[in-house]
Amino acid sequence: MANTVSAKKMTRKIAKRTAINRTRRSRMRTFIRSVEEAIASGNKDTAISALRAAEPEIMRAAQKGILPKNTASRKVSRLTHRIKALA
Repeated sequence: MANTVSAKKMTRKIAKRTAINRTRRSRMRTFIRSVEEAIASGNKDTAISALRAAEPEIMRAAQKGILPKNTASRKVSRLTHRIKALA
């Protein structure tokens, strides 16, 4: 348990940051799920529009430090390849 004033303040800051990060990660995953559901249904047009909405969210998460930049690029790339394979 934090005893000093600065340690107590840090626990408050960490809790606030954790809540923000959890929200951002959840939002990103929701967008990815919508793309994967569109791919599973086989609807290419819906999948493309879902990817267009998801890509900025994924990159924003990488920019905010939720996940590494290369991981975000890899996720977008793999989703794009899966959509192209629908043809």
